[in-house]
Amino acid sequence: MMEKDKLRKADFFSGSVIVFLGLFIISQAMQMPMTDSWGGVQNVWFVSPALFPLLVGGMLTLLGILLVSTALKSVGGDGIRSVFSYLASAEFVSFLRHPLVVRFYSIVFNLIFFVFLMVPRIDFFPAAILFLLVSFFLFYFGDHSHLLKIFSVSVFMSFLLLLFFLLGLDEKLTSLTAFAADWLVLFFIPALCFVARRTVKEKPELKIKYRRSIIIAFVAPLTIGIIFKYFLLVPMPCEGLIVQLLDNIWYAELWS
Repeated sequence: MMEKDKLRKADFFSGSVIVFLGLFIISQAMQMPMTDSWGGVQNVWFVSPALFPLLVGGMLTLLGILLVSTALKSVGGDGIRSVFSYLASAEFVSFLRHPLVVRFYSIVFNLIFFVFLMVPRIDFFPAAILFLLVSFFLFYFGDHSHLLKIFSVSVFMSFLLLLFFLLGLDEKLTSLTAFAADWLVLFFIPALCFVARRTVKEKPELKIKYRRSIIIAFVAPLTIGIIFKYFLLVPMPCEGLIVQLLDNIWYAELWS
């Protein structure tokens, strides 16, 4: 268990993050209508959809402020300054390279990459396959040097994809090919598999894990996605290249 002094120093930073999160929720909730008219009926403020996020954001902000103030009372300004000094030291850099820490922010980064960058913009099937491949190659192989390499590749791929959208290339390339972003992710998949294959070629025990990872990463999204899309009639979060191809197959004349 961490010492109380260290816990209070950590509370200062976690409390600050909670405050910023609460303020962000409040700012987003303020953009929702407090009153409106639907079908000639005037809705009053106490049935506004903004009330619940405003309550959550306000409580988070208040609790975050209390956590920060408790930490400051316990360790004082000198204790907080010592933490900032530690964050600027080489010791902190070595801590960030510790295997357990790398695994933690690899998980967080991969989830953010999938949920916020790929899910709203990339066809579900290639997005899910790439997400699973990165997850399997990061953690299933159990080798720290391999983890660092795959993590670096995933960061590079996310940077390219983010740049692709920021520059508007997905719209500019529409005249040349439809679903340009999907094609880019489809290129990432074999590239990632190639990098992972090179790191396991001299380790027979990892070759089995490598093949197993690829099989599950492809079979699981395709199976689940097809069941939800065509049997349960649930639309995918983003339907692009692969969904269009499956639509053409599923609704082809040969099925009628």
